[in-house]
Amino acid sequence: MTIPIDLGGRIAVVTGATGQLGRRIVRTLATAGADVAVHCRSDRARAEETCHDIRALGRKAVVVSGDVGTAAGVAEIAAGVRAGLGNPDIVVANAVQQYTWTTILEQDPEDFESQFRTCVLQSVLLAKAFIPAMAQRRWGRFIAINTECSMQCLPGQGAYVSGKRGMDGTLRVLAREVGPDQVTVNQVAPGWMISDKYRDGGESNPAYERTVALKRRGYDQDIANAVAFLASDLASFISGCYLPVCGGNVMPTI
Repeated sequence: MTIPIDLGGRIAVVTGATGQLGRRIVRTLATAGADVAVHCRSDRARAEETCHDIRALGRKAVVVSGDVGTAAGVAEIAAGVRAGLGNPDIVVANAVQQYTWTTILEQDPEDFESQFRTCVLQSVLLAKAFIPAMAQRRWGRFIAINTECSMQCLPGQGAYVSGKRGMDGTLRVLAREVGPDQVTVNQVAPGWMISDKYRDGGESNPAYERTVALKRRGYDQDIANAVAFLASDLASFISGCYLPVCGGNVMPTI
């Protein structure tokens, strides 16, 4: 017996869709049947290439741009999604500001602010932009990409963890607030995944793999599969979840 993930007739928007995980997520959602708005901040050429791949699957795709950490930027994204595809049923908050990691004592305070803006504030602004229409239809999926680092709290992770743990708390509250409208809110927490950046010769890292229960690294497709599942009707009774996809490297407790 096969239980398919069917997103036919759904509209999705994925922020940070030109990144390592983002590209795999949008292609997987399209393969499952969704039309997809591909967000980028600056790499429009790669976004257009990703849209071409989606259209080759027989789905609609548009490029949208804007700074996810500002109200004006998210308003620009929302306008582009609605003009190109309509109100989305699925929102995937995947974008995050990149920066150089160091100790908290040495980290530039602006890095903490950038993580707040692109983790916590992005989630809040996307929710404000898109969840009201989901609530009216009484169906919606809000999925954010967190990280195993939120549970590790290792040296050098301070700014990143501050943003992602703040996002976690915000989204758990949001899950309770919008649950009555049949909108689910969940998080997928990747480990150190193998993506295009590492596929050619950089897949193995014995020091990291020793800490993983499955003794190997996972793939970007594993993250995309989890997102597609949470976006589907198969996950209609799952909300408020922090789902590690990291081979058992971190394990939430009860």
